[in-house]
Amino acid sequence: MTDDVRELRQRAVRLLARREHTRAELVRKLAPHGTSDEVSRVISQLQGAQLQSDARFAESWLRARAGGLGTQRLRQTLQQKGVAGELIGAAITEAGLDDERERALAAWKKKFDRAPIDRADWARQARFLQSRGFATDTIRRVVPNTVSDIDSTSEMAHDE
Repeated sequence: MTDDVRELRQRAVRLLARREHTRAELVRKLAPHGTSDEVSRVISQLQGAQLQSDARFAESWLRARAGGLGTQRLRQTLQQKGVAGELIGAAITEAGLDDERERALAAWKKKFDRAPIDRADWARQARFLQSRGFATDTIRRVVPNTVSDIDSTSEMAHDE
């Protein structure tokens, strides 16, 4: 192993020691420091030694950030970070994040916890949840239309 490749590997290990990285992130961060062949070879070696794993990155990232985000947003962000679709689906399922109603209700209660006073307020609350990546049908089930809906929404969350 040449000194350049050794230095590239050490740089990659230092990055991975701080936090998990996807293969795509490592390629981007290591590219200025070596040729594409060297970078690819180093990352492949790290994957072979189980030091780099996109699946482990996805699991770690979901544990840290999934609380207030919808499934659509989780998938989109992981795709942007370079995680393959099948790994994303498996990580979401394994983390138990398939049912997003509970997360949407928690995010809504943290921000609002009151029925919208009119249609504009309902739309504002719905847009908040939509910006977090929650599906439209989930938003309709979570954001109450009237004050009495808040009570039934809370009761449904406790029953589940």
